[in-house]
Amino acid sequence: MNLDTLVATPTPAWPGPDIQWDPSREMYRARAEALADLKLPREAAVPDGFPDRVRAAWAWDGADFAGDDYVVRLGRADVDEVERALAYYKSLSGTRTPADVCRETFPLPRLQRTLKGVANVLHLGRGFSVIRGLKPQNYSALDNVIIYLGITSYVAERRGCQDSSGNMIIHIKDLGNEVPDSDMRQSPYATNGQPFHTDVCDILAMYVQEQAQHGGESHLASGAKVYNEIAAKRPDVIHTLSDPSWIFDKIPAYWNTRALLFNYEGKGPGFCFSRRPITGSPTSPRSPGVPPMTEVQAEALDMVHFTAVDHALTMRLQRGDIQLINNLAVFHARSGFIDSPTHTRHIIRLWLRNEELAWKTPEGLQKTWFEKYGDSERRKIARWNIRPGATRERILFRSDSCS
Repeated sequence: MNLDTLVATPTPAWPGPDIQWDPSREMYRARAEALADLKLPREAAVPDGFPDRVRAAWAWDGADFAGDDYVVRLGRADVDEVERALAYYKSLSGTRTPADVCRETFPLPRLQRTLKGVANVLHLGRGFSVIRGLKPQNYSALDNVIIYLGITSYVAERRGCQDSSGNMIIHIKDLGNEVPDSDMRQSPYATNGQPFHTDVCDILAMYVQEQAQHGGESHLASGAKVYNEIAAKRPDVIHTLSDPSWIFDKIPAYWNTRALLFNYEGKGPGFCFSRRPITGSPTSPRSPGVPPMTEVQAEALDMVHFTAVDHALTMRLQRGDIQLINNLAVFHARSGFIDSPTHTRHIIRLWLRNEELAWKTPEGLQKTWFEKYGDSERRKIARWNIRPGATRERILFRSDSCS
């Protein structure tokens, strides 16, 4: 079947494996033991073209980071230059929108060398970085967006559309107190934790406007490390993950298929998936009629998550931090959090792409990447939300979600 084809399907007779969006290690171990007892034939080597082991800077263990060497600290001179660039952008004549923020309209002649280094770290190095030193409380909502777009334009200049409504910016903030009857809201607008996943972009950027009173820690894990651990012990699972038969529940009563693991040209294996379209979640149950995954796939999915957990790096971001992640090399997750009247978690998210350094998009993702970065219909209605908030449909229903 064509990977880009949406397929309608009758209701399956078997409901599928007992697997949750929020993974259970106990259930994972029980499933692994039950499958081992069946003595099913298993591949003894990774698929053709896949390496036995990734030997690259982005293959790391969380224990490798004793401190916060991944933080790039902006000094007073750097912040002054950012503020001069902001003033320059605002002085330009004509009606301007956030889409007009770029290297030419937001000049950073001194800081651009540092930011180019960050871009290299993301694409050729460990795959993540944190820029620290901004004070978002010193700027208006619009100025914070302009500063954010200006700085990140030197890291990855092309911005991705994040959902079918054309939103170029997503504000991650709990909206439970603002939207009536929204107990079952999507994760960007709730306080729950999230399991390890990737977004559908090249570079994920998160600008922290405010942190929660408690919780909300950021967890990262190297996809290459996850791959290496699984390939060494269970090469058959690499076959399962790279098979294009995984079913993604995208629109009620329809589904499409693709792999979870791709072999990026010149870079090696990289993952691209989140659990929600595969397992369903409390806020987004699987649509009736969508075929279930297999028990073998369920074991593989949980194996990826718990391998990531075992080798993760945890950080608590500070107000003003810009976290940048190579989404194709690094998984991310978050802890649940509790807000207070004085500390309400608020993060501005961008999806970015550096056309010069970007990993080559594999065939199985080209349609999705065109929707995000190409001249797609959703990009033609691009919207730039300066302040937090979202439509009720965006908050409650997956049909307008970003995954």
